[in-house]
Amino acid sequence: MKKKFECIFEYDTKTKILLKKIYTQLYITEGELKDVNKEHEIMKIDKDFTVKKSEGKQINCNEIFSLSEENKENKVVLTKGIAGIGKTVSVQKFILDWAEGEANQAIDCIFLLPFREINLIKDEEFSLHELLQEFYPELAKVNETDLYEKFKLAFVFDGLDESRLPLDFSVRKVRSPQKKASLNALITNLIEGNLLPSALIWITSRPAAANQIPPEHVSLFTEVRGFTDKHKEEYFRKRILDDNDASKIISQVKKSRSLYIMCHIPIFCWITATVLQEMVVQNDGEEIPITLTEMYIHFLLIQMRIKNQKYDEKEERDIRKLLKINREIILKLAKLAFNQLIKGNIMFYEDDLRECGIEVSVDSEYTGMCAEIFKKESVLHEKQVYCFIHLSIQEFLAALHVFNSYLNKKMNELQFFFKDHSPIEVSLYVLLKKAVDEVKSSENGHLDLFLRFLLGISLETNQKLLQGVLPHTELPKKSISSYIRQIQNNSSDLSPETSINHFFCLMELKDDSLNNQIKKYLCTDKFPDRKLSSSNCSALAYLLLMSGDVLEELDPKKFNPSYSAYRRLIPAVRCCRKAL
Repeated sequence: MKKKFECIFEYDTKTKILLKKIYTQLYITEGELKDVNKEHEIMKIDKDFTVKKSEGKQINCNEIFSLSEENKENKVVLTKGIAGIGKTVSVQKFILDWAEGEANQAIDCIFLLPFREINLIKDEEFSLHELLQEFYPELAKVNETDLYEKFKLAFVFDGLDESRLPLDFSVRKVRSPQKKASLNALITNLIEGNLLPSALIWITSRPAAANQIPPEHVSLFTEVRGFTDKHKEEYFRKRILDDNDASKIISQVKKSRSLYIMCHIPIFCWITATVLQEMVVQNDGEEIPITLTEMYIHFLLIQMRIKNQKYDEKEERDIRKLLKINREIILKLAKLAFNQLIKGNIMFYEDDLRECGIEVSVDSEYTGMCAEIFKKESVLHEKQVYCFIHLSIQEFLAALHVFNSYLNKKMNELQFFFKDHSPIEVSLYVLLKKAVDEVKSSENGHLDLFLRFLLGISLETNQKLLQGVLPHTELPKKSISSYIRQIQNNSSDLSPETSINHFFCLMELKDDSLNNQIKKYLCTDKFPDRKLSSSNCSALAYLLLMSGDVLEELDPKKFNPSYSAYRRLIPAVRCCRKAL
């Protein structure tokens, strides 16, 4: 908030520098594609932050509220993007540019309201002004009439997938900022435009949770697609200051197709740079990880090594011994991660930590874990809360807890997956199937990445990396093979998000069957009657977009004449020289 009032929303110098270096792209997905063969020029705000329209035109993210062809304001903008793709950073960059006077100066006040902090507010009735004071106590000094009637306001709701509110749009109408109502009623009436109809709203979400907002209430749909190939290389060169080291790492990343594709996710680029800087540069070419799970395991190992050196003043290079030394605190954090993930919590209090055996005031082990895995934050009214450095870290550790509980036959820890009964013992296949069922039933997709990590940890190679934390147990490979067949033979028509997540699950299991099948369909005329399922069409489009492959020609109807199916291939038009 600035201009007429004291500045409430501020960034320190370190945050400003960080945001100036971030490369993030938003791709506008507004309506149907038009004139798909037309070449569009690129418009950039600067080299750092761009938005891309569905037909391929890059535009300034700071203009998301004014992109309407009729020159009207977009009252409500909904931005979706997968975990770690840069949604929150996009929001921060938008507000930073506004606060520094570089963009959107017609807006007088911007209120950032992250859902993860909204979750901490007790369920009681507030007026809008009282709710805002929970986040910005300085508003108590502001004249309410001036604020809501004379000034242009914008509200940013970050992380819809993290919300524990029902977001029921059938609640009673609220039209006055002074009228008390539930949190759900205040937020839904803001989005609908009943409350402060001139206010601008920006909502970010993971894809699976985005459908909680009825499309009729959204003026513009956008999607964060992450780094382009050019941005990936630029990121590594900025992150790793030594040019030779940066070149080594870029070369290693490009050797692994799956790794290179995943590096379009900024958080994954950060973790990859951290891991490869040690493995490629310091260890001179140790075999590099190529899956998400492998990368996160190595990231955990590096953090344990740093902890031992910095806080315990010990040098331990043996992986098994390193994990064994830190096994207790890792498993405590893993239990915390899972217990809170299934509750939908990503911020915790000291009581939550104590339930898992972590005493932050006396636990010396905790201090070392804080650096890049776990942190303490001050939120509403300077309340002290705790969270993992990124939600994906919580999801990885949650999967580790589940797998460790399975190996140690602690079925009481797995009751979440067996609500109807308490089995004494189950096969790995049954556990994975139960986990898949839970993911399917999740309305906001908050278990998608957890499932990928769980499958990844089930591989024998990853269990060997985790020896010292996990007990050594011979698991039948038949369970994994059976699960792979289940994914391959899944004939039900899945949503694009679910089918893409299944594709990623196969990648975590190092199974290239779907990828090879799609390539065969693309590269040969031996299958005149070929027909991809709708889910495979989604996977194909995603594969082509992220791989950078260029097709000579794409005719979506060749793969499936069904409108709902071939329509899912349309985004791949950007990856072909000619489209029919």
